[in-house]
Parts: sequence; structure tokens; C-alpha cells
Amino acid sequence: MRIGLIGLPNSGKTTIFNTLTKLEAPVTAYTNAKAEPNLAVVEVADDRISRLSEMYRPKKTIYATIEFIDFVGVTEGSAKDGLFSGPGMELIKGADALAIVVRNFTNEPEHLPTPIDSMEKIIDELLISDLIIAENRLERIEHAYKRGKKTNALQVEEKVLRRIIDHVCENRAISELKLDREQEKVVRGFQFFTKKPLMVILNSDEYSFGRNNDLLKKIEKKHRVIEFAGKFEMELSGLNDPEEEYLFMIDMGIRESARDLLTRMAHGLVGYISFFTVGSDEVRAWNIHEGNTALEAAGAIHSDLARGFIRAECFTYDDLVAYGSENAVREKGRFRLEGKNYLVRDGNILNIRFNV
Repeated sequence: MRIGLIGLPNSGKTTIFNTLTKLEAPVTAYTNAKAEPNLAVVEVADDRISRLSEMYRPKKTIYATIEFIDFVGVTEGSAKDGLFSGPGMELIKGADALAIVVRNFTNEPEHLPTPIDSMEKIIDELLISDLIIAENRLERIEHAYKRGKKTNALQVEEKVLRRIIDHVCENRAISELKLDREQEKVVRGFQFFTKKPLMVILNSDEYSFGRNNDLLKKIEKKHRVIEFAGKFEMELSGLNDPEEEYLFMIDMGIRESARDLLTRMAHGLVGYISFFTVGSDEVRAWNIHEGNTALEAAGAIHSDLARGFIRAECFTYDDLVAYGSENAVREKGRFRLEGKNYLVRDGNILNIRFNV
């Protein structure tokens, strides 16, 4: 899973990035669109994997991962094709979800935070960028028509692009537009920004954190939102003593780390679930989309498993913990063989039978 952190300059994107990744990327305002984004892959905390590792004592334990991208802070007008169109944007376009970081702290007395305005500004720019992408492609299609290349595929693409343009011109995200399967296939390649799941991170200072219920409710009317005390949590993430970190969190009223909160929200937002593979060599968590089949889960592990798929041996983490061992799960009749169309559920433990 890949999450892109975006926001206006000085919103604290890199502070949030450092909090989530425990890295020390320089916390400065980017002055142009040529700076490189910060990238990091972090493990997803999952108590189930820890428990499975205790039970199987494998040579390797591999948690699911999330890649975070802290995109450069650019200013309006720095990119001629829209705020979100310059170098490095391919990384953000490839993200599974976007997290808008909005400032809720005061830099200087004359720079009071305006979180709602900042959020709306970013969303407007995302819409503008999508509009530019759609209009540019539509222009190329019209040129193709003039050269006598009016194929059925191009006509389908033209139709859906015109719908998108009309929809975006009403200040509505592409994710709200109902498209059929063929249209979804056409749209997928464009990687439109407002087609992606979106969440908001309210980046508060330690003095106002936990006192912004009215503001959070306003944001929640349109988007999922989570509040971080970004600078405070970044400092906490640098502590080497987990117990000391926990005590500071409790004192601030922070019940769960920023990383764990964002991970859970991102899974729900993107529609990801986790299944597990277990054994003496390796215990591992895998991310797939909710609604994926056993065949697709096999493909997530390795293409050969999907190509030679026979059956999926399946039981659940809950049953394994409840009965204490795989043998006990079998004795209780909770061990199953499933076909390729079986819909994998969160917490399933799979062993793929295959023959290539």
C-alpha cells in the first residue's frame, strides 16, 4: 500500500512523515517543484503476526508494509499545468490513497491556521489537475479523429472523459462519479487524483491537540479525518525507551501512535484486508483488497501459485488462537479446502496448493 502525503507549504507534511517513519528528513519548506520527495517503507504493526510468530517460531517474520511519500511542497503557479503536476508527481499518481496534511498550529502571530481553507485549496488544485489531464487527453483524441482514427475504443474514451470534465467542473471528485466496468477500465490508466481515496490529517500543536472536536466534525462531513500532534509525536518517535514514550503519550491523551492510527484508517479507506501464510520458515502478512479471491491472493504471493492454483487450505487466525494448534483446528472441523473463487476474509490463514 502506498500513501501520498500532500499539503500546502509549512503544513507539517515532513513532520508527519518523520513521525510515521521514525526517520529524520529535513523539516524545511520546499521552495520549488524540483526537490525530490521523501520516501520510506514502514512495517504495519499487527499483534496477530506477533502472536503467530510466537506460535511457529519461524526463521523470518514479515509484517505487511506501507510506503509513505512526502511530496515536495510547491506554491501556486510553480507548475504551469497545475499545482500537482510537476516532477515527481508520478509517485503521487501511483499512490493508493492521498492524505492531506493541514496546518492547525501557529507559525507566527500573523499566520493563524486556516485548516478548512487549506483543505479546500488542496482539493480544488487536485480537481484542476484532473481537469487538465482529461482536457489534454480529449484534445489528443480530437486530433486523432481529424486524422481519420475514429475507433470504437477512442469513442468510448471520449464519452467517459466528457462526463468526467462535466463532473469536475461542478467541483465534484471523480470518485463520486458512477462508472460501469468498461468505463472504470478506461479511467484506471489516468490515475486521476480525485479518483483516489482521500483522508485528512489535522496537524495540531500540543496545546490545542484534543480540543478541536467542532473542527473535526466539520471536516468529517466530507472526508475521513485524524488529528495528530505532529511535532510532539515526531519528538516522541525519537525516544529509545518505549515505556517513556508511552508515559508521554498518556500524559498528552494520545492513546495510540500516529502510525497505528493512520495504518488502520488507510486499510479501511482503501479497502485492504490482511491474510497470513505461516510455517517454520516464515510467518508473513499480505495485503489484498477486500473482495479478492483465493486465486488473487495466490497471485499476491507469487504468480506461479496463481498459474498452477489447485486449492487453498484455509483456516482462521481466531480459530488457531482459540484451539491452540493446526491439528486442533482440523479436529474441530474448522480446516477447509477452498476453490479459486473463494472470497478471502481478513485474518484468513492460507496455504496454496499448486502445480506448475
